[in-house]
Amino acid sequence: MKSGDEALLTDLYQLTMLQAYYDEGLRGRAVFELFVRRLPPGRGFLLLAGIEQALDYLEGLRFEPAELDWLRESGRFRADFVDWLADFRFTGTVSAMREGSVFFANEPVLRVEAPIAQAQFVESRLINLVNYATMVATKAARCRFAAPSRLLVDFGLRRAHGAEAGLLAARAAYLAGFDGTATVLAGQRFGIPLFGTMAHSYIEAHEHESDAFARFAASQPGNVTLLIDTYDTEEGARRVVALAPALHARGIRIAAVRLDSGDLDAHARAVRRILDEGGLREVHIFASGNLDEWQIARLLASGAPIDGFGVGTHLSTSVDAPFLDMVYKLQAYDGRPRRKRSEGKATWPGAKQVWRLHTPGGGVAGDLVALREEAPPPGDARALLQVAMDGGRRLAPPEALAALRQHAAAELDRLPAALRAADGADPGLHWPVRISPALQALAEELDRGRH
Repeated sequence: MKSGDEALLTDLYQLTMLQAYYDEGLRGRAVFELFVRRLPPGRGFLLLAGIEQALDYLEGLRFEPAELDWLRESGRFRADFVDWLADFRFTGTVSAMREGSVFFANEPVLRVEAPIAQAQFVESRLINLVNYATMVATKAARCRFAAPSRLLVDFGLRRAHGAEAGLLAARAAYLAGFDGTATVLAGQRFGIPLFGTMAHSYIEAHEHESDAFARFAASQPGNVTLLIDTYDTEEGARRVVALAPALHARGIRIAAVRLDSGDLDAHARAVRRILDEGGLREVHIFASGNLDEWQIARLLASGAPIDGFGVGTHLSTSVDAPFLDMVYKLQAYDGRPRRKRSEGKATWPGAKQVWRLHTPGGGVAGDLVALREEAPPPGDARALLQVAMDGGRRLAPPEALAALRQHAAAELDRLPAALRAADGADPGLHWPVRISPALQALAEELDRGRH
């Protein structure tokens, strides 16, 4: 599988603009910022993910010989421009929020400063990487809020929109607090704990359900989670109870049973009773089957005796909020601020900093978006955008996923209860984001001199 970071994985207009910049000799330094215009309905916050992949892309950006040959043969671009692309590299500076940070609308999470051709060209892939990972990480965080003390496993690969999406969804979910994934490559590449059981087809391939259970346990003695709802869920539980003594005699412990269909609440209660009466109180119940944060919350609120959940389709597609209004906009060029004034899409001009404001007691008082050159606000304030890359190279090795996961947990712990709720309260009431007076004044000044 290719990395997905081929230079031609972009929109055509990035290349047409690149040739126009080349033709005009436009080489001034540009400032672009990546941000979300507005939060999706039902979202009270966003959890940032995908920054490490974005930095990897920028550091490795180059046109391979086969890509250059294809561009020449396409007839769309002049030969001298394609020759120029052979040495095209990203040499700019990147500032970003740390992955796992909570953020809100109109807060830049990544800033690129580079010659305009370089800064412009990377737009499509940067949005692609950060938008998707952030969307999934936020969904995963909401699931973790619904089940703060239960096992949560990503089951989303098969319904993700492509191989890269499934892999990055596993990473984003783990960053946000999931315990592991079923995606094996995510375990190998990112060190994420792996979880897996069996499919109904394995049960059906045997003449008797009990034989399937016994043979799977013999094959996987350290990973005995048995899927019991292929035919009759409660009868499957009774067969597990009947099989347990023989397995125990061989030193094999049944860790859990899995429910994947039907009324999970009713089945979990019945199965728990059967297991307990059969002396298998230590066997856990794990549930899956098109679950999301609302279903998980309802099951646990009702008292369903479920110890863990596999979340798949609704996680990897973020089905209720399947995209973010994430954009990457020019904020300054050649030392002068720029402001887009399109109806409903106006931007705040200039290179900016986001300050997280804290109360004297250590709580969060909200955020301030200000011009980068402004002095820090009074009181306890933390600058969220930090330089991560200069001259096209990282300033430090990639941060360990475990450390980013800890940072995300701390960030989520600081969220007010109202923003953790599944209905997504208005963050303006609980975590206000203010625009500094100097930034507002700059916007007004540019509007007066509109052209």
